[in-house]
Amino acid sequence: MKKTVRSPGSATIINAIATGFGSAFGIGLDIVCEAKSTSNSITCSNDVGADNTLMELCVKKVFDHYNINDEEFGIDLKTKSTLPMASGLSSSSASSNAIVKVISAIVSEEFDLKPLDDLEIINMAIDASLDAGVTITGSFDDATASYFGGVVVTDNKNREFIIREKMSESPILVYMPNFYSKSGDSNPERMKLLAPLVETAFGFAKQKDYFKALNLNGLIYSATLGFNSSIAIDALEAGAIASGLSGTGSSFVAVVRQDSIDDVKSTWEKYDGRVIETFVDNDGCQLL
Repeated sequence: MKKTVRSPGSATIINAIATGFGSAFGIGLDIVCEAKSTSNSITCSNDVGADNTLMELCVKKVFDHYNINDEEFGIDLKTKSTLPMASGLSSSSASSNAIVKVISAIVSEEFDLKPLDDLEIINMAIDASLDAGVTITGSFDDATASYFGGVVVTDNKNREFIIREKMSESPILVYMPNFYSKSGDSNPERMKLLAPLVETAFGFAKQKDYFKALNLNGLIYSATLGFNSSIAIDALEAGAIASGLSGTGSSFVAVVRQDSIDDVKSTWEKYDGRVIETFVDNDGCQLL
């Protein structure tokens, strides 16, 4: 049996590290996961040279849930990605969502068992990401924006939604510098010092003023983490609706109108890196 799942990444509106409350929205860059049942053993591979630990943990958690013995039933798992790794665009959330969903689909059909529901998939994927050490907060905001698409505002500590809805469809530009950052390299205690300012930004998100929240959050975290906030300000000056640091970096995102795409891309050309053009994703994680 063979199944394929596509799972989009997400961009940050509010980074949850400082307060435990976050917000994110789905973007068109994605991970496509192809899984095929085999007689035994689990084999994992990806096209970006990433460590396979997260992939293996996701498979193991699904197998454990269904009491599947990997010596009697196996999976050959492959992922292909258009998401830059370790860049603040939820590549680990997209990957873990896709893997848990596709393995659940295969195992439940193969053994005539009940498939995992959406929140079971998300929580299992988050637990695998925490075990793999690729997230600080559990990233319920990133995981749910990736899984459901659209925009979410969340209580990450309790894994609860405050808002979940479709987002107005706009072009999205991603500035990707020629270096990467890792969540494990960030200093959570330093970020928590600015919690009162992040709470102000989060207040905008709760009022559905997502673009103002994104702008303010980006400035706060850029200053805290040592990124150049001029990247976002230049995008705004060039006509972006909103722009800011995504996650803990190193990417910046800009929400733009069709007639400002070229101007924002042009202003970002002076920085060392590349610009990726994508879109708001309202579809989320889906079996293909």
